[in-house]
Amino acid sequence: MQYVYYTVAAIVLYFLSDWILVMIEQKRGKQFEQQRSLVFLIIILVLAVGSFKAIELLVNP
Repeated sequence: MQYVYYTVAAIVLYFLSDWILVMIEQKRGKQFEQQRSLVFLIIILVLAVGSFKAIELLVNP
C-alpha cells in the first residue's frame, strides 16, 4: 500500500511543480529559457523530499 501512496504523491507533485513553475514565470514576467528544466527539477525535488518523508513517517510510525 505504501507504493500506492508514493505513486499518487509523485503524480500530484509533478502537476503541482508545473503549476508553481508557471506561477513563478508569470510573476517574473517572462519564461525561463535555458534553465526551465533545472528550476522544475529543484521545485519537484524539494517537494518530493518533504512529502516522501511525511509519507514514511505516517506509514511507519
